[in-house]
Amino acid sequence: MLSYWEKQSLLQYDYIIIGSGIVGLSAAVSLKEREPLARVLVLEREVLPTGASTKNAGFACIGSLTEILADLQAMPAEVVLNLVATRRAGLQLLRRRLGDDRIGYRENGSFELIGEQEEWALHRLDEVNRMLEPLFEGQPAFSPASENIAAFGFAPANVKALVRNHFEGELHTGKMMRALIDLAIEKGVEIKTGCPVSRFEDLHTGVNVIVPNHVLKEEVVFAARKLLVCTNAFTRQLLPEEDVIPGRGQVLITDPVPGLRFKGIFHLEEGFYYFRELDGRVLMGGGRHLDFAGETSADFSFNDRIQHELEELLRHTILPQQPFTVADRWTGIMAFGNNKQPIVRAYTKNILLGVRMGGMGVAIGSMIGEQLANM
Repeated sequence: MLSYWEKQSLLQYDYIIIGSGIVGLSAAVSLKEREPLARVLVLEREVLPTGASTKNAGFACIGSLTEILADLQAMPAEVVLNLVATRRAGLQLLRRRLGDDRIGYRENGSFELIGEQEEWALHRLDEVNRMLEPLFEGQPAFSPASENIAAFGFAPANVKALVRNHFEGELHTGKMMRALIDLAIEKGVEIKTGCPVSRFEDLHTGVNVIVPNHVLKEEVVFAARKLLVCTNAFTRQLLPEEDVIPGRGQVLITDPVPGLRFKGIFHLEEGFYYFRELDGRVLMGGGRHLDFAGETSADFSFNDRIQHELEELLRHTILPQQPFTVADRWTGIMAFGNNKQPIVRAYTKNILLGVRMGGMGVAIGSMIGEQLANM
């Protein structure tokens, strides 16, 4: 049912990208910056990006103290340093490309709440600062900030110390994605939504990307020189052999809290919990470590246990003297693997992968897109 005109003029591209999240759009923009005349198509299976790009908490972060210490137990120091450097460089590229005002970027402070079980980490703060010095021109990344516990209104029985990160900020996720979409369109990138890719084929001279058309009851075959797969948590639906495991994140946001005493972004327990002030509300998320098996899912549904624990943490630690009501809840799907390094490599001669952001897509997504374009 496709017409002669469609087959002749509307299906051929230089580059096709699967996935319109941060990585996919960043790769598209980087390609157009390198080759302004190239025809670049982004295919998105849903109306909006589906995984985590439009559902994250808006943390422009490089890693909390306890998260970095946990990473040092699992990976060599040079690998951890490279991960932090990639996050830093990715955030700098994102801000430079879109502008702080357009993405609502602010630096209201970044803190980690240290409980009794994490107090040991304070004794290694100077060690981590020394390790990170080359990335921050000799400036310390972390410093003690426990004098803010009372001012922020946290429960002193549960919060034994605060650690400040001097190189993190916050942004407005919706504004960031709006700005990234607008920039891609401005540069001539085509974005087609409602296009679930069923499969693709490397023909050596190029790539075919197949999208079923349920109205015409046939397959639409797009052709390109190169294909970039930027599907993150949903990669195994196309490439089941890849080490990409979905990880669901639970999020809630309160109604405005009168007299809220803190601003900025906050981490707890190696970053598995996180919260921030947003328009006088508290956005709270995380808890995946409470049910790793249950949250290893690409299904957008609520985990009642984790949602309950998020509320309990708000009630007893973060807002112990302040009543609140929950205004909204949602989930996002991230991607993890056997290690925290993203997968950025050639799958075949003409197919590249940029997936498995490890929950750090805001920080590293722009840089991963740039690397794919360079490849």
